[in-house]
Amino acid sequence: MRKLTFAILLALATCTMAFGKAKQATFPDGTPISTWFADTTRTELAQMGKQYVITDYGVVNDSTVLQTEKIQKVIDLCYKNGGGVVVVPEGTYLTGSLFFKQGTNLWLADKATLKGSDAITHYQIIKTRLEGQTLNYFAGLINAEHNNGFKIAGKGTLNGNGLKFYDEFWLRRKVIPKCTNLEALRPRLVYIANSTDVTVSGIRMIFSGFWTNHLYKCKRVKYLGVYIFAPTEGYPKGPSTDALDIDACEDMLVNSCWVNVNDDGVCIKGGKGTFVDKDPSNGPCRNIIVQNCYFKKAGGGVTFGSECYDASNIIIRNCLFNGTSNILLFKMRPDTPQRYENVLAENCKGFTRYGIRTRIWTQFYDKKDRKDMPRSKVNNVTMRNIDVESTERFYSMEPSEKYDLGSFVFENINAKDPEGQMDTSFLGSCRLKNVKVNGKAIK
Repeated sequence: MRKLTFAILLALATCTMAFGKAKQATFPDGTPISTWFADTTRTELAQMGKQYVITDYGVVNDSTVLQTEKIQKVIDLCYKNGGGVVVVPEGTYLTGSLFFKQGTNLWLADKATLKGSDAITHYQIIKTRLEGQTLNYFAGLINAEHNNGFKIAGKGTLNGNGLKFYDEFWLRRKVIPKCTNLEALRPRLVYIANSTDVTVSGIRMIFSGFWTNHLYKCKRVKYLGVYIFAPTEGYPKGPSTDALDIDACEDMLVNSCWVNVNDDGVCIKGGKGTFVDKDPSNGPCRNIIVQNCYFKKAGGGVTFGSECYDASNIIIRNCLFNGTSNILLFKMRPDTPQRYENVLAENCKGFTRYGIRTRIWTQFYDKKDRKDMPRSKVNNVTMRNIDVESTERFYSMEPSEKYDLGSFVFENINAKDPEGQMDTSFLGSCRLKNVKVNGKAIK
């Protein structure tokens, strides 16, 4: 794995150097990118405060014994004493949902595994956010709400132990073909809400029962050097195991992460519905950078929606793709007024199914009568310095009476696909500079 990681990083460096020296200094709307995004230093144990090693408090190294209560007592003691870090040492520890309070953090030592129970009854039902709505649903394995400065770090593993949940989902689909995510009763791996200055670094996240990471109404969040995996081949695949769901968040950096999941890679969310902008539980996504990442199987490098209505200043850069479905995917909901704008994909290369794509999305469709409903629009999107081979189409933008496609820029594109076409005539405006598909210049 260390050799593979080095090879990936070397390839990313080569990719970056091939396409130019300078990184984007501003967001696509012209505002400066703050120096906060430049610091990719990973968290060290010594920085996390007083240490509370779980085995000092009666927790034992045993992957078969449920120890939720004992581990939660250690977290609560850490909180009561003014905060610090709960340390999981080498070994495997089985648990249900855990709740980290203000000032408490999590460190996973090398060869340490915090393993989630595969029984849904071991996860508390809480008021939470899911599928663009607030509802009662199961907590994640790791939960933190109103925990400013929260950190998860180390070299160990969060294992969602999701194989049983996957199997039950696909069996349910055989009986109820239109079974939705909400009906499948599965836990997320990590749920962090209403928190600022969050850092997740260095750890492995595998086999999440549902979404791997869900961030809701958070600000200044960094994911640094995180390995995220769910099975994408054979049986059972991991349904809806999104790597990162960013829900109504601002200022987020995803740097040097490795992703292989059976759904979206980085997914921009924020709410859905005809009156989405009138509900304070929803919110826009702003200032998100995904960089230096390796995407293997995933629905998209960056996916907009399906529960998203307002996203701006979204950058994906210096990333490698190896079997990913899309670099950029815009899911367009006819029941939701959507605005996706100020988007940049640059210095990316590899193998994908599509490069850039729009899709009409009608899952959980429920359009209300709204006479002043704003028209959906995708605008100010730039792709530059892209070298990619697509199995379907690099450019799969579709005109529609249900939304508008505004300003697009394609610059220094070297694409290969079976069709070799780019019809940009239905875009509001389009600038093409040095664009080649199958070696043919596109003008």
